[in-house]
Amino acid sequence: MENFLLALSVIFPIFVNLALGYVMMRFKILDDNSVKKINASVFKVFLPLLLFYNIYSTNIESALKPKLMLFAVLSIVILFFVLLFVIPLIEKDNKKVGPIIQGIFRSNFVIFGIPVATLLCTADDIGATSLLVAVVVPLFNVLAVFVMEFFRGEKVNFKNVLKGVITNPLIIASILGLVFAFLNIKMPSILVKSISDVAKIATPLALIALGASFTFKSVKGYIKQIIIGVLGKLVIVPFILLSVAVMLGFRNGDLVSLMVLYASPAAVSSFVMAQQMDADALLAGHFVVLGSIFSIFTVFMWILILKTLMLI
Repeated sequence: MENFLLALSVIFPIFVNLALGYVMMRFKILDDNSVKKINASVFKVFLPLLLFYNIYSTNIESALKPKLMLFAVLSIVILFFVLLFVIPLIEKDNKKVGPIIQGIFRSNFVIFGIPVATLLCTADDIGATSLLVAVVVPLFNVLAVFVMEFFRGEKVNFKNVLKGVITNPLIIASILGLVFAFLNIKMPSILVKSISDVAKIATPLALIALGASFTFKSVKGYIKQIIIGVLGKLVIVPFILLSVAVMLGFRNGDLVSLMVLYASPAAVSSFVMAQQMDADALLAGHFVVLGSIFSIFTVFMWILILKTLMLI
């Protein structure tokens, strides 16, 4: 019962924020334009501040975990190439193949995963999870652009990919946090508190904007693809990769970091990328919306299982 209540206490605030965003959109308190502006402010200001603060306030020696980072990177790369081989055997429409692959390997790690990790981890473990962002987000971006260009039938412009990675606000914030932490640069406490207070806005605001984006148009035409993408993202992939992680000895905060990396729903940016790169954007949008809804239950399940087995 204790594990059940803990899992519920982690997931319920996420559900409330998503539901609040959905209700605000339905009652026209928010509209498409305001949601776009909220998303832009979250991506360019609030989330970078949250990542910077998490890394800056961490004991970098205990938070820097090469084994965890190496496993995260290798597992994502291997998963990507397995999907690159398997999904075209199941889905023949190239406009759908890219979004399916991206929807399974690329997770909403920052917006959905960090809040879960914050409630389950110690300060240093949260720092380790935030450090993973500096490694995983560029990898997600590079692989996502590659797969979308590949199935669009065009050459991948690595110069543009690199530019997109190095100008990503999340990457810049993570690097700045690392620089301050490694060089032991101390900021005035009043400034640190200000950054901390502003950074707290990031998670609820991001989730409210995500909830406001929920739409259920044209789901019927994509039942097969949605089952493959959502089931693969939320159940099959986490089961396989977390099983491997447990066998390799990952426990507690490290396993929580991997759990939120693998079990978080499809990244919100995957919808935007599908729009911009001539893929099936409606399918990508369904992965984000339905994945976010079902992940409330599946992430609850993963927390409950790992807690019951005393692995976290």
